[in-house]
Formats: sequence, C-alpha cells, structure tokens
Amino acid sequence: MAAINQIFELFRFNYHNQFLKAFPDLDTLNMAKRLWLRLLGDYSGEVIMRAAERAVKENSWLPNVHEVLSRCDVAEVLGLPSAHAAYVEACRAPSPKKDYRWSHPAVYFAGRATDWFFIANEPEEKVFPVFKRNYDILLHRLQNGETLEVDIPVALPENVSIPVSRDEQKKRMEHLLSSL
Repeated sequence: MAAINQIFELFRFNYHNQFLKAFPDLDTLNMAKRLWLRLLGDYSGEVIMRAAERAVKENSWLPNVHEVLSRCDVAEVLGLPSAHAAYVEACRAPSPKKDYRWSHPAVYFAGRATDWFFIANEPEEKVFPVFKRNYDILLHRLQNGETLEVDIPVALPENVSIPVSRDEQKKRMEHLLSSL
C-alpha cells in the first residue's frame, strides 16, 4: 500500500490539475487506490515505483493503471536481461553449463528448467515460450525476495591422504600377495 500511496503522490505532484480533476474528493481517490492496489498487487513496491516514474517521464498526461502495468518490467528493475536476451544467452552457453559465467543465475535456472537438450535441438518458436514461462516464474520469485545461486560443487583437495597404520599396511600387502 505504501508504494501505491507514493505513486499517487508522484502523480499529484507532476500532474496537479489533471490529478485534482480525476480525483476530486477523498472517496474517489481511495477507490482508485484500492483498484490500483488490486491490479498491481503482484509486483513489489520497487517495481511499481520504477514503472510509475517511467510513466511520468514518458507521458504528458496522467497515466492510467494500464500504462503503469505495461511498464512493470521486473527484469529491468532487477538488472536482469530481457527474456529473449536470456534465451539467447542460454542457447550460446557452452557446456558444462554450470561452469559458465551467467549474467544472472536466473538465466541458468530457466535454461535448466526448460531442458538443455530441448533448447539445443528444437527451433526457437517452440522453445522460447517454454523458456520465457520458466524465466518469468523465476523473476516473480526474485521479486518476492528469493535469492538464486548456481550450485558450485565443492572442489576436491589436490592430495587425499589418510595415513594407514603399519599393521593395516601389512594386512593389505598380504591380501594382495595371496590374490596373486
């Protein structure tokens, strides 16, 4: 609700006369805020504010909820590539995929969820909708505060040495000799 209040303050400040004409009384303003909250409730406050700021920069008229919704690009706000740029990155990434330096872990996870074999062997018109759906799901999770990290396997030490007692060494040697 705080983001919606901030948006309406931003609009009031930037479109003063239009704003007062559109929301002449407190009841109308509250109804509009409830509507906007219901329609924009799936987005984080940061995404909503960035979208509203973009709408203010690009419009000389008071934006409506549709115009703000069309600017709610989670990937852009979070600094991730667009869905198509992420798809292209997933297509071009060499194997092993886990070791590749991804622009963001969401690209890797969307590719993995889509299936690397499917990405490599099917045409874009068939693969991209599946990839985009997976990517959008991950963007939604990121927007809700979840963090994604590509699993990095623990490196094996260069030398693995477990000392064996003298008695154990003798037993092993005798076993080897008997097996010959």
